[in-house]
Amino acid sequence: MQIRPALTAASALSVSALAAATLLTAAPAHAGTEYSSALKVRGVQYDAPGRDDNRCSGGNTSQEYVTIENYSRTASVNLKGYVVKDRTGNRFTFTRSHTLQPGDFVRLRGGKGSDSDAKNVVYRNNCNFMWNNDKDTVYLYKPSDAHADTHAYTKSGNDRDGNGYIGFHN
Repeated sequence: MQIRPALTAASALSVSALAAATLLTAAPAHAGTEYSSALKVRGVQYDAPGRDDNRCSGGNTSQEYVTIENYSRTASVNLKGYVVKDRTGNRFTFTRSHTLQPGDFVRLRGGKGSDSDAKNVVYRNNCNFMWNNDKDTVYLYKPSDAHADTHAYTKSGNDRDGNGYIGFHN
């Protein structure tokens, strides 16, 4: 004979509340980790179109980029001090002020070029490719070193159309 405790109305409400809270905090369906940040990685062009060529003149590293978007509805965010890294520790720190209005984005491109608020582009001023063509992880850190966003990807698992671009938070 099993003895089961009686389920009171108060404990039934607590169980229902716990179940609802669990459903509301379930992980999203994409391969990323959610952090409390207005800035998030919108996508990564991890495989530049064409044959990889990291020459500063005539190469295609500028065709490899990560897009960072301000998902806030009201707050502007200055990128100065934010850090973008890959799994092996390659990193870029935004050293200049670049303010993203709500809904605005910036593409952080490889290669060398002129940063432009009007064209939403910042260059890493490094002609080496940052993102691996088979798999990698994109990390975005706040100036305080707190995580803002993280996404791992694999070419075979996340790039269904094979175009070298993977979108997140869409």
